[in-house]
Amino acid sequence: MHKKEKPEAVNRPDNTAFTQQRLPAWQPILSAGIVIPLFFIVGLIFIGIGVALFVTSRGLQVMELDYTGVEQNSPCFSCSDPITQKNCKCTLNFSLDKLFEGPVFFYYALSNYFQNQRTYGASKDAYQLSGDVAYFTSPDSSCSPYQYDANDKPIVPCGSLPNSMFNDTFALYQLVNGQKKVVPLDGKGIAWWTDYNVKYRNPSVTPLKDAFNGTVKPPFWPKPAYELDTAEPSNNGFINQDFLVWMRRAALPNFRKLYRRITEGDYAEGLPAGNYTLEINYNYPVLNFDGRKKVVFSNVSWMGGKNEFLGIAYLVIGSLCIVMSLVMLIVYAKFKFPEED
Repeated sequence: MHKKEKPEAVNRPDNTAFTQQRLPAWQPILSAGIVIPLFFIVGLIFIGIGVALFVTSRGLQVMELDYTGVEQNSPCFSCSDPITQKNCKCTLNFSLDKLFEGPVFFYYALSNYFQNQRTYGASKDAYQLSGDVAYFTSPDSSCSPYQYDANDKPIVPCGSLPNSMFNDTFALYQLVNGQKKVVPLDGKGIAWWTDYNVKYRNPSVTPLKDAFNGTVKPPFWPKPAYELDTAEPSNNGFINQDFLVWMRRAALPNFRKLYRRITEGDYAEGLPAGNYTLEINYNYPVLNFDGRKKVVFSNVSWMGGKNEFLGIAYLVIGSLCIVMSLVMLIVYAKFKFPEED
């Protein structure tokens, strides 16, 4: 009979270089001759990147126009309270003294608006927004107080986040010989691809309107989800581009979101110098939370939009690395111990 092995021998790992941790390894020795040049080289690299980022950012064009309408001399003063002034329209006039190079990105901006508030961000029904019609008639409780209306009809899409969707609209014109020339605004592809193709889906019901039978629109919305875009049927429901842009929450209280791009026709190269008129359908209230509204025109580069902070951060870190390398060099030269024989 074979002798029964002890439990310790059964659980013992194999006697190999890997299991016994005898594999060859390299352990760097961080001497002054390595660390000081390394800090110096890293500092030079960071400074080079910082200069490139800063110069590129400074070369981008950005124009912001505030249309909150708080000031009495503001063109939108009469529309500043859309709760009492229904379907109010105002006009902003501006001029460009040189070409605003394209492609031009058109944003709306809000300030003092905390989209990152936890309960506000959670106030939606993910099953509804994924196209599950079973949740159209029984919305998730997280949507309260925008779960049912006063007549106990389910709200679709439910929740504070969808209900608060930005609904100001804009039309841009160039004044040419006293006539208004329409500047085409491209609203296709402004949302994240994953939102449009994965995260949010419409119900597989044709026509889409039938999926919303027995439900009501969010109280703040002027029209139901299946009519968000009457010109483009495929841009309706939960895959509407403006809706998707709004549903991707901002991390900071002052933010801007992409509204349209100017990339077509006579404006493919940008906005030529001249006079322009921006017509605004003013619907979104912000005065009750001391917010402000802006429109922002901007172009982009290889590094994205205008952001001087990133370049400055690289310059600061690179400079600190250079300074630290010099400090370490001085300390090493002054206090190094003589080598032993």
